[in-house]
Amino acid sequence: PTRIHRFCVLRSPHVDKKSREHFEMRIHKRVIDISEYNNETIEELQKLDLPAGIDVEIQAFGTGGE
Repeated sequence: PTRIHRFCVLRSPHVDKKSREHFEMRIHKRVIDISEYNNETIEELQKLDLPAGIDVEIQAFGTGGE
């Protein structure tokens, strides 16, 4: 799912309330479910070279890990 945060700020600090500027921040979240994994799989996922601003969270559940 994508979460959108919208902000509306006044362009001028004192007058012209009609003059506003709008910003938005989009946060994209995705889930990858790996049913059979081992320690090597988790290490390779941690080594991925990702662009700035992209974070990865790895959670191990179930009986896949050794």
